[in-house]
Amino acid sequence: MAASGGAGRSASAVGFSVDARWERGAGWSGPTALVATERGVRPATGADPAPGRHLPGTVLPGLTDAHVHLALVDPAALRRGGLAAVDDLGGNPDVLAELARTPGLPVVRYAGAFLTAPGGYPSDRSWAPRGAVEEVAGAAPAVSAVDRQLAAGASFLKVVLHPAAGPVLDDETLDAIVAHAHARGRPVVAHVEGAGQARRAHEARVDRLAHAPFTERLPDDLVAAMARAQQWISTLDIHGWESPTREQDVALDNLSRFAAAGGTVVYGTDQGNGPLPVGVDARELCALGAAGLAADDLLRALTSTPVATSTTYVPGPRPDPDAPPPAVAAWLASAVVLTTSDLVGSPPPPPEPLGKAHP
Repeated sequence: MAASGGAGRSASAVGFSVDARWERGAGWSGPTALVATERGVRPATGADPAPGRHLPGTVLPGLTDAHVHLALVDPAALRRGGLAAVDDLGGNPDVLAELARTPGLPVVRYAGAFLTAPGGYPSDRSWAPRGAVEEVAGAAPAVSAVDRQLAAGASFLKVVLHPAAGPVLDDETLDAIVAHAHARGRPVVAHVEGAGQARRAHEARVDRLAHAPFTERLPDDLVAAMARAQQWISTLDIHGWESPTREQDVALDNLSRFAAAGGTVVYGTDQGNGPLPVGVDARELCALGAAGLAADDLLRALTSTPVATSTTYVPGPRPDPDAPPPAVAAWLASAVVLTTSDLVGSPPPPPEPLGKAHP
């Protein structure tokens, strides 16, 4: 159960039972006896203590939002909203390193600073904190910029390709960032916005897109090629915040074809970008359902990052397998982060009402 998200008492082994359990690669099981230890939750064996309590609901792996900006939200509220882990996609790496060490928060992975061209997005944005942007031009500076983020604890790199908002990384610089990140064993995430930028990211071997492409309808052959080589983070609800826009329609069309072609879809919301629900966003999940993702697909999208010492508890009965996306989304939005200390003494608290996040 969670590294940075679980301060409190420890217990060598705590037995409990649940109505149902879902695991990546294993799928669903019915009533299950489990054991929680400092190393995580696992099925009970004959040598383990008998379940001392029953939780009427479902246990899932820790849920992850793969696109947040912690400088623009309350990180503790994200955990209260059911997120066991988050990926920060652009911020001051020193601040993010401190948050990653802070008890009571989701597990934090981060890209460090946005890597962009001189004068490029978001270097001129008031919401971008000091130290959150590094302007890069040329292969040698690209290598140094990657090394600086990794030295600050980055798990991946973030590049920006947004020509309408300013200069963008040229091919030499982009290729150097990706090549050096890969040589150091780190993937690269790209913000792509504008005609031709998704193709550029694909041709540069970028590993993951921070947004399902929303500014142009991509050709089928490009979508199929990207599905074989990339992951896409959903980030659909930011296009209108419950009032869908043309951009969301374009993103849904691209994402539905990407998923149908076998591409890996990752749940992410761009927390901090406008009035999104804090924590698990039912609207994002409904949009993913509209893109053709079934309930198990949503669970795979939500569990993109293994979380060693936290798990997720969803109270109440799980929806039927053929339940419509809104029912599945509402159920998942009631998730609670559960740690070993939660299983000693009082029962896990009910989820708090979801608030709004503003940049």
